[in-house]
Amino acid sequence: MDIKIYQVDAFTDRVFGGNPAAVCPLGGWPEDDLLQAIAEENNLSETAFFVADGSQFHLRWFTPEAEVDLCGHATLAAAHVLFHHLKYNQPEIQFRTRSGELRVALTELGIAMNFPASMPHTVAEPPQALLDGLCLQDEQRSNARVFAAYDYIVELGSEAEVRKLAPDFAKLSELDGRGVVITAPGNTHDFVSRCFFPKLRVNEDPVTGSAHCELAPFWAEKLGKETVTGAQLSRRGGIVHCAMVRTAPAPELSPDQPRSSDRVILSGSAADYMQGMITIP
Repeated sequence: MDIKIYQVDAFTDRVFGGNPAAVCPLGGWPEDDLLQAIAEENNLSETAFFVADGSQFHLRWFTPEAEVDLCGHATLAAAHVLFHHLKYNQPEIQFRTRSGELRVALTELGIAMNFPASMPHTVAEPPQALLDGLCLQDEQRSNARVFAAYDYIVELGSEAEVRKLAPDFAKLSELDGRGVVITAPGNTHDFVSRCFFPKLRVNEDPVTGSAHCELAPFWAEKLGKETVTGAQLSRRGGIVHCAMVRTAPAPELSPDQPRSSDRVILSGSAADYMQGMITIP
């Protein structure tokens, strides 16, 4: 069996920036064990697989450890492959996923993905493993605000604090939930972040689209803006443009009140790194 593979750097306009994802178009679904083995062999934070399903595409994402419910950068990479390599000529791609239907289009900001938003709620008593794992100074511990959605989200006071953070990944892997997202107001962007997923064998993710499904509504509420831009401060770095889509008039909500029907449009660019062929005996 031969499987075409593309490696794409997502949320960047240059090779070696953003977040690399592998993308494998398939004619049909093999056994899940094979999909997981390919993802482990690729050893990237995500490998995306898709199969045409009528006018839509069934899309799945795998880390080296497990299948996941939602991945932004690998969705962007899959859309890039469809639009630019497989010559998909419709204005919008409809993906069927474990998180429902995702719609993706080409815009002036790059590839725009319509994802479900998740408003973080306040965590009154943060787990000790979280506070210990972030290795915060005493003053930082007292000032940090902790929230949760897909991940634990910790708001610090400044971009500099986010940059300097040096977590204990073994401690963070003890937490429930998917991972930990650190965020703060940005110096040149609305907000900054770093994302840690040691349980998924991804200690620090370069750029995390799904985390911005939590960060966008959080910062939109906090800043009183419907459009915000985030910079993820990993070594590779990346920029995510975020626009809230309200499904109903927005009431006055506190940060711990979810509004599950809202959507967020995440936009970014992509750059090709590699094309190849996987050969399965």
